[in-house]
Amino acid sequence: MASNQHISNSQEDPFDSLLHLETQFYTEGYNQGAADGVLAGRTEGRQLGLEKGYQKFLEAGRLYGRALVWANRLPNRSSSSLPPPSNSSPAPEPAVSAEIETEKKDLPPLPKNPRLGKHVTTLYALVETESLSMENTDEAVNDFDDRIKRGQGKAKIIERMVGEKPGREEAGAASKGVTA
Repeated sequence: MASNQHISNSQEDPFDSLLHLETQFYTEGYNQGAADGVLAGRTEGRQLGLEKGYQKFLEAGRLYGRALVWANRLPNRSSSSLPPPSNSSPAPEPAVSAEIETEKKDLPPLPKNPRLGKHVTTLYALVETESLSMENTDEAVNDFDDRIKRGQGKAKIIERMVGEKPGREEAGAASKGVTA
């Protein structure tokens, strides 16, 4: 009997690989899933980053545009610390047909108020694109978010001082909870 066990141990069991089949498939599936997860995570992370970055810079551009409009509506614009709007094409506009020609209308000037001027100047300084950091570090992102939040607050103060109501885009974004 002892010699019989010795013979069976020395021979390889043909069904031994079938006993470990479940473990083998689990290991292969886990390794494949981990590799696919890394790739999918990078792809989804990049898409999310682009989406959030677009939303943040859209808000920064919106605030920047409003700051320029308010600065140009201030009564004594020449003494303002904001640069004049840049015109990339100083050439005169070509003649437009009578059907398309529209009447040029200026926005009414803002009330003369030194506090209003300071708020507009501060808003412009907060959202000026040249001073906003484009780095992808925690400190730069937090600074960007902080400046946009402070800019949104300044814009609300200016809106209330001027008597403007938030535009449709802003009201829709506020109801959806979209913030920078």
